[in-house]
Amino acid sequence: MTRLSPGDPAPDFTLPDASGAQVSLSSLRGRKVVLYVYPAASTPGCTTQACDFRDNLASLRAAGYEVVGLSPDKPEKLARFRDAKGLTFPLLSDPAKDVLTAYGAYGEKQLYGKTVVGVIRSTFVLDEQGVVERASYAVKAKGHVAKLRRDLGLD
Repeated sequence: MTRLSPGDPAPDFTLPDASGAQVSLSSLRGRKVVLYVYPAASTPGCTTQACDFRDNLASLRAAGYEVVGLSPDKPEKLARFRDAKGLTFPLLSDPAKDVLTAYGAYGEKQLYGKTVVGVIRSTFVLDEQGVVERASYAVKAKGHVAKLRRDLGLD
């Protein structure tokens, strides 16, 4: 499994969002992007993380960052999650896991002491040209947004 590093070009993609509209990474050029990858909508950890991004969205946008969530969930599940939690940033669907794999966010991971294959909770900060500034793998759901804000100098 290949992992991304700072300076790598972010793999481009076009995926459906929770409403079924196609979203391309290239359409976000000119803006900084926080692309965060999570295993499954509506699970406790993923809900904590999504709500943290929701609660920090205004300050992230004020600093020039767009937030985009990515999971293997189908758009219908993402729509229910978005509506239930009042999420106002795009949630993208990658059920084939092609984009997740391209970002190194799908593969072997440790879960409760066992090696399993699945989505690796990760966050990527991309610059205005779509180049990786930060690639964080196996992040914790709780407290991650606060750490990200500190790392980006926003606190």
